[in-house]
Amino acid sequence: MAAASRIRMPERAKAGEIIEVRTLMFHPMESGFRLDNKGQPIPRHIVEDFTCSYAGAIVFRARLYPAVATNPYVVFHVRATVSDELLFRWTDDHGVVVTERLRLEVTPG
Repeated sequence: MAAASRIRMPERAKAGEIIEVRTLMFHPMESGFRLDNKGQPIPRHIVEDFTCSYAGAIVFRARLYPAVATNPYVVFHVRATVSDELLFRWTDDHGVVVTERLRLEVTPG
């Protein structure tokens, strides 16, 4: 199952400015504890790891667990230092890896 995401962040920022990054991962996040309409367990299927890299360094990482709701929403902040891409990566327990890239243009402060 290919997953989709939605990411909101500014396209431009001044050097040294702290920007807000909002991410939404469309994923069922099944805990493995629920039953379907026939009483059978719904298999576990969760996003386990989320990272964001900027200018070659991980600037945010989150480990997710079965208690996280469907379609995880994560908000974090990054200090704009150089014009570069932010690389977003989600990995689920079925081996699916979703990556997104967004460019941030940084202007002199």
